[in-house]
Amino acid sequence: MTEQLWDLRRVLDEIKDDPQQYHATDVEVDPDAELSGVYRYIGAGGTVERPTKEGPAMVFNNVKGFSDARVLIGLMASRKRVGKMLHHDFRTLGQFLNDSVSKPIAPVVVDENQAPAHEVVYRAEDPGFDIRKLVPAPTNTPLDAGPYISCGVVFGSNMDKTMSDVTIHRMVLEDKDKIGTFIQPGGRHIGHFAEEFEKANKPMPITINIGLDPAVTIGVTFEPPTTPLGYNELGVAGAIRNQAVQLVDGLTVDQKAIARAEYTLEGYIMPNERIQEDINTHTGKAMPEFPGYDGDANPALQVIKVTAVTHRKDHPIMQSVIGPSEEHVSMAGITTEASILQLVNRAIPGKVKNVYNPPAGGGKLMTIMQIHKDNEADEGIQRQAAILAFAAFKELKTVFLVDDDVDIFDMNDVVWTINTRFQADQDVMVLSGMRNHPLDPSERPAYDPKSIRIRGMSSKLVIDGTVPFDIRDQFERAQFKEVPDWEKYLK
Repeated sequence: MTEQLWDLRRVLDEIKDDPQQYHATDVEVDPDAELSGVYRYIGAGGTVERPTKEGPAMVFNNVKGFSDARVLIGLMASRKRVGKMLHHDFRTLGQFLNDSVSKPIAPVVVDENQAPAHEVVYRAEDPGFDIRKLVPAPTNTPLDAGPYISCGVVFGSNMDKTMSDVTIHRMVLEDKDKIGTFIQPGGRHIGHFAEEFEKANKPMPITINIGLDPAVTIGVTFEPPTTPLGYNELGVAGAIRNQAVQLVDGLTVDQKAIARAEYTLEGYIMPNERIQEDINTHTGKAMPEFPGYDGDANPALQVIKVTAVTHRKDHPIMQSVIGPSEEHVSMAGITTEASILQLVNRAIPGKVKNVYNPPAGGGKLMTIMQIHKDNEADEGIQRQAAILAFAAFKELKTVFLVDDDVDIFDMNDVVWTINTRFQADQDVMVLSGMRNHPLDPSERPAYDPKSIRIRGMSSKLVIDGTVPFDIRDQFERAQFKEVPDWEKYLK
C-alpha cells in the first residue's frame, strides 16, 4: 500500500467538512486589501483591529485578476484548529513541538516526476513573465507597500552546501522579476548564509515555497538557540508527521524546493543591492505586523531576483497571513512555548507544567507560565522560571506566573489570579534596559529615555500570581462535584 503523503491539500481535505474550521467562497474578491479586509471580520483574531474574531479558515476561489488561482487565509488562525491539523491536543502543542525538535526526521530528495510543485512552469525569459500576474499575493491594507508573500518558506544554503535552512520573511513584489525582503544579517541561519554570499559578492540561490502542510509552516519558525546553526527545521515537520518532507532540485537555481508546495519561486538574493520597500506606493508603510501596528517601510531591503515561478495544476492555492492575526500567534507563539519549555525543563525540571503565548502578545511578547510547587523550598522557583523564559527568548516582554489550578488558555482565569492572588507592591518584577522586539512601538528613547537608549530596548515585566506555598490552604478554589456524564443534560 502506497504511503499517503502530507501536503496542504491533504490537510484541507481533513477539515473541509467542518464549517467551524473551513469555509470556501466563490464570490469575487479583490486581493488588494479587500480579501484581508473580509477575513478581518470572519476569522483573523489576534491583535487585528476590532471587530474581529476567531473563525474558520477561508478559501477564496474567485480572485480578481487570477482566473485559475485560489487564496487561502487563516489556516492557522485558531490554536484548536492547529491541534486538529497536527493530530494533537492544542493545550500541549508547545511540548509536542519541543519533542519534535529533539528527534527530527531529515527531508529527502525525490525525482522531478514526484514533485507536483513543478507541474506548471514559468521562466523569467518567457515572454510577458511577471510575478505580479502569476502570484496572487494579497495586500493586507490600502497602505501596504505592495502585494506581500506573507507565508513563504525560504530555503537557502551556505556557499559550500554543508548547511541549509528554512525561514519565513515578509517579501513584497516590487517588479516583474524582483522581490524586496528583509533578512537580518546573522540573525537567522538564512541571514548568516546571505552575509557569507554578500561578502563574496555572489548571488545566493534560494527557493520560496508557498502553500504547505502547517507542520512545515509552524515547524520552520524555530530560531536559535533551540535550533542552532546547521539545524534545518524541516526535520521538525518530519518528526511531527513521522514522514520526511520531500524536496526536489530547483529548475533554474542550484537549490532545493519543497516538492509538494502549491507555489514555488526560484531566484537569487543579490549581493550588495538594496531597494526601497515602498518604492511603488510611497506610503511610508510596509504591512501590519504582529503587534497590531503598520510596520514602517524599510529604505533598504535585500533584493531577490526571480528566475522562475512554478505551481501545481488544478487551481493552485496561494496561502496568505494577516500580519497581526491569530495565525501569527500559532506560527510564532507555539514554537516560542517549545523553546521556553526546553530551557526551563533542563534547569528546573517538573516545575513548569505548561506555557502559553496568547494572542494579546502576538505570540512573541507575552507568555503565561503554569507553575507547580511541591514544598516550601520551591517558593521563588516561579520567578527563576520567568528569568529563564527571558533568557530563552529575548523578544519576550511580559510573563504571567500562575498556579497549576489555573487554566492558562482562559484569560479570565489568568486575570482572576491578579485580583485574588497578587499584591502589586510585592508581586511585580521590572527588569530595565533589556533587548526586545523592535516592532513594539513603545520601545523607543522618546517613550522612556532613562532605560531605552536605542530602538529595540525595553523594560521586562513579571507578574507573579502564584500563591505563597506556606499559605496555600487559604487559596483553595471552591470544589464542585464531579459529574462525568454532564453532557447528557444538553440532549
